Amino acid sequence: MKTILITGGAGFIGSHLVRHWVQKYPETKVVNLDKLTYAGNLENLKDVEHLPNYVFEKGDIIDASLISGLFEKYNFDGVIHLAAESHVDRSISSPLDFIKTNIVGTANLLNVARDAWKERATGDVRFYHVSTDEVYGSLGATGLFSETTPYSPRSPYSASKASSDHLVRAYHHTYGLPVVISNCSNNYGGYQFPEKLIPLIIHNIRNNKPLPVYGKGENVRDWLYVGDHVQAIDIIFHKGTIGETYNVGGNNEKQNIEIVRLLCRIADRKLGREEGSAERLITFVKDRAGHDLRYAIDSSKLQHELGWKPSVTFEQGMELTVDWYLNNGEWLSRVTSGDYQSYYEQMYSGR
Repeated sequence: MKTILITGGAGFIGSHLVRHWVQKYPETKVVNLDKLTYAGNLENLKDVEHLPNYVFEKGDIIDASLISGLFEKYNFDGVIHLAAESHVDRSISSPLDFIKTNIVGTANLLNVARDAWKERATGDVRFYHVSTDEVYGSLGATGLFSETTPYSPRSPYSASKASSDHLVRAYHHTYGLPVVISNCSNNYGGYQFPEKLIPLIIHNIRNNKPLPVYGKGENVRDWLYVGDHVQAIDIIFHKGTIGETYNVGGNNEKQNIEIVRLLCRIADRKLGREEGSAERLITFVKDRAGHDLRYAIDSSKLQHELGWKPSVTFEQGMELTVDWYLNNGEWLSRVTSGDYQSYYEQMYSGR
């Protein structure tokens, strides 16, 4: 049985990935390492937590001795590294948290993997670093981010992710560590913590609260359904060329205000409310400091070389996402109240 480590597996993308992996690859043991911060929630994985090839380990990637102990305990054949502080607003108010987790934490994983795998053949192991398109900076009205676009991070979050990307490449070129990297556009779907735009707007519509939109809502993002991102990670992990980077995008460029208005229309219909009810809740607020104007991903390399492409249209994905949040009100209530944190802290205290 092969064993892989997935860091950040209780978070939004991570929980979708863990669920996919343990169900699709029952011959592989999946070890989910998560610190269980506000955005890490084991309720996201209740449907797979009892499967025999799934193991949860509570811990922080900035603890090098913990990482070393896990490699000794499980003798990992692969790492898929998603654990990260990821919310731009939080990075502006608490930048050192992002530096510690995203840079130091990644360095710890790289160091331990290098030492643990130095006697193993390159083809037997793989370190996969999952990153973001925000490392490339901001685009004007035209153009796309490609794998060769120069890095130009504009926030503490994107700067910390850019730093971690550089470290991963350095460990490949200096030590021969077998690595792959992907940089993905904005994800959406179920189980996303409601500080992010789409779940926040759905939650506020349901509760008739103001719908905050930065500036005039003109900032553009490329949106990808989380299930399609998970499929891309699977393909890149198994078929990606060592040392290469792959951009993952949904080919869905939308202004933030477009997203909010679409959510309003879908939610009004699904909640049986008069059309336009939710849109009256839109409230424009002071723009975020250093707010990048536009991101757009060119994922042609991934599509042409590895055969991946998005399978869910933006309209389908948004319908699925609104349905999920409206049908999982208890999850939303527990997440926004923080109740789930104390429950799981007690469960895993002393481990």
